[in-house]
Amino acid sequence: MSFSIAGKTAIVTGAANGIGLAVARHFADQGANVMFADMDETGLIDEVGENRDEGNIRYFAGDLREKLTIANLLSATIDAFDKVDILVNACRQVIRSDALDPEDNAVETMLEQNLMTSLRLSQYVARRMIKQAEGQSEGQAGSIVNLSSIASRRAHPDLLAFSISTAAVDQMTRALAVAMAPQRIRVNAVAFGSVMSASLQEVLRDNDEYRTVIEEKTPLSRIASPRELADAVQYLASEGSGFMTGQVLTLDGGRTLLDPVTAPAH
Repeated sequence: MSFSIAGKTAIVTGAANGIGLAVARHFADQGANVMFADMDETGLIDEVGENRDEGNIRYFAGDLREKLTIANLLSATIDAFDKVDILVNACRQVIRSDALDPEDNAVETMLEQNLMTSLRLSQYVARRMIKQAEGQSEGQAGSIVNLSSIASRRAHPDLLAFSISTAAVDQMTRALAVAMAPQRIRVNAVAFGSVMSASLQEVLRDNDEYRTVIEEKTPLSRIASPRELADAVQYLASEGSGFMTGQVLTLDGGRTLLDPVTAPAH
């Protein structure tokens, strides 16, 4: 089996910055056709450039919480590259929540942003993958990779809503994997701990002591690079993981192996 994704077409959401951007750029560097999707059009233009009609990169700006926007994203991808082989649901948000405030709607917000957007897009894209694979009886029809977090297995008082939403993403991954297996679509996820994204870099600039805390709570004593996460996503998207589906691959330097009391999820 090959780990190559060259010539494949991928949609990567959350691609204007952070982890989504790192994955999208990595895929493009590996020879895939990539649709960078995000609601931040300015950020997309800054990263991709205004010319979206050349090469193996395109961008699409829109609010993926809207069903019409999802349909338009898929249409734009097909118009540009004729097909879609890979979906990476990297559009995610982290907000603090008050576990004791019944007026706090953070759980609803996180479920809509981190779960429902990925679910709806997966459903639309899977239908396209099934159509593309008509008449074929071998090989994968498509691969869907969700980005989750070790917060789904670790509790923190300020991250109730985020933890619930990522746990839901993990279970969605398993359920969709079973539902889509007969159509030869694989669904997996990467649950990661601390990755040196732009947002984490900003946090560390203001609080360098936090870096020490993270490293002390991580058996490998370091923070992962975005490239390491992108490599893991590529593995799950490629034929090299062709017999893997419904799995949540943990990329956390061993943090979840420690006592949860001494290894907070943040």
